[in-house]
Amino acid sequence: MAQRTTPAVAASSRWTDTDGIRYPRGDTHAWTPGTNQTLCGVPLSRARLARFPHVPWTDALYLAELGEHGVFPCRRCSGATLSDRRRWTRTDPRP
Repeated sequence: MAQRTTPAVAASSRWTDTDGIRYPRGDTHAWTPGTNQTLCGVPLSRARLARFPHVPWTDALYLAELGEHGVFPCRRCSGATLSDRRRWTRTDPRP
């Protein structure tokens, strides 16, 4: 079974707080570090999304709820991060 890691954030733009830490802004997607695409299938390099490996996806959802910094999470990425349901797997593939 594959090891599940907590997804980080990839976003279309960024903002910097007073301590100099970068945070996502704009359209945000869930991204697994070590891959070149988001959980919804958008390629990072072609979409020109900035990577934020230090920001977990749950923090991006929290920033979106606050509504202060213009964070808009992807609906498909939000659905892909639901961990309480079982993932689809093919058990009897056709020849």
